[in-house]
Amino acid sequence: MQSTLETLGQLERRLNVAVPLAAIEGEFQKRLARLAKTVKLPGFRPGKVPLKMVAQQYGPQVRSDVISDAVQSSFNDAVREQNLRVAGYPRIEPRTGATPTEGTLEFSAVFEVYPEIAIGDIAGVEIERPQVAVTPADVDRTLDVLRRQRATFAPATRGAQDGDRVLVDFTGTIDGVEFPGGQAKDFTIVAGEGRMLPEFEAAIAGMAVGETKTFPLTFPADYHGKDVAGKTAQFALTVKEVAVPNVPPLDSAFATAFGMKSGKVEDLRAEVESNLKLELKRKLEAVLKEQALKALRARTQLTLPKSLVEAEAVQLLRQMAANLQQQGMKPEDIKLTPDLFRPQAEERVALGLILGDLVRQEGLQAKPEQVKAMVQEVAQTYEQPEAVVRWHFEKSERLADFEAMAVEHNVVEWVLAKAKVKDVPTTFEALMEPARR
Repeated sequence: MQSTLETLGQLERRLNVAVPLAAIEGEFQKRLARLAKTVKLPGFRPGKVPLKMVAQQYGPQVRSDVISDAVQSSFNDAVREQNLRVAGYPRIEPRTGATPTEGTLEFSAVFEVYPEIAIGDIAGVEIERPQVAVTPADVDRTLDVLRRQRATFAPATRGAQDGDRVLVDFTGTIDGVEFPGGQAKDFTIVAGEGRMLPEFEAAIAGMAVGETKTFPLTFPADYHGKDVAGKTAQFALTVKEVAVPNVPPLDSAFATAFGMKSGKVEDLRAEVESNLKLELKRKLEAVLKEQALKALRARTQLTLPKSLVEAEAVQLLRQMAANLQQQGMKPEDIKLTPDLFRPQAEERVALGLILGDLVRQEGLQAKPEQVKAMVQEVAQTYEQPEAVVRWHFEKSERLADFEAMAVEHNVVEWVLAKAKVKDVPTTFEALMEPARR
């Protein structure tokens, strides 16, 4: 086998490979002989079919397989010989523009290689690390939420107040024309919860069953519905039902309902506090991870392999299409193209390359004790932690997510050790509320 390498661009390469036909022919005859020992044809006992007949019947397919395997094998050998790191899949094509060498099969493989990555200086990066702890007030607030979630509702004859469940019909128009998403029937709103725009919340306040109101509502300029953002609509609102909540007391029955066998409120408080601490820990990790990855991306310049970006965009498209189908959309109605996902794909590929290189250079691979500790931590949220741990360690593939988490943790710690870390005091509510809305 002989090979030559051409540089076509920053990352694009062409590998020209010549494979001796004699080697291909020899492998063809070997496979044909092996096949003759097992092939069955009418009129012949197994293993007694003449080689000539086997060649007539199966020769073209066998030869095709031999050539395909020879091309793949010689390409892999040439890549190792040239010390190349291939990104994506090569495009194999007949070699052109050169005088063919007698007695050889010649082909070209066009592909991209992984870029050289130089991670920039992280020392000047400023990262804010929230300083926060779970307080008794946070536990009280969570228990109140749980109580409201268990509330029962009774019809009311008075006007709607904060906390009431209100059933409404509404129709919105802009310049006298209804707009998509501006209409609903039998729509449930919890008054004062803040899930509707302020004008809507204000309009509901005090309305009783059977009342109708028309009011203006101006959508924020940054409203997610771009067709109505910044515009003023007129809404016609009718209240069909007002229900008053009956919130259960924080007592033994309530504690028992949440799995406290002792029925003690203090045990429920301890459980809630433990869960909040775990939630806080994960949130803090996410906040630091986001900043660390952003810093790495901003400080690292690299050329992205187009093949990897394209493959990632296609994968993201498939995931989105699958999600939309699960939500009831028909495949033929899903009008998506990889271009829609290319910016996201570029960022994912870039971060993947940066992290992969950093992990190799700095030895940030997941350590067994890290993985074990992470599995044990998650297992504590289950009734039988030991069984959960055993299940994960029964098969190595079940540990993949934990290994990835450990690597991310190591990367973040590496960045924090080099960056300027600023501790910022905050509260549990302020840190967590954006994620809960």
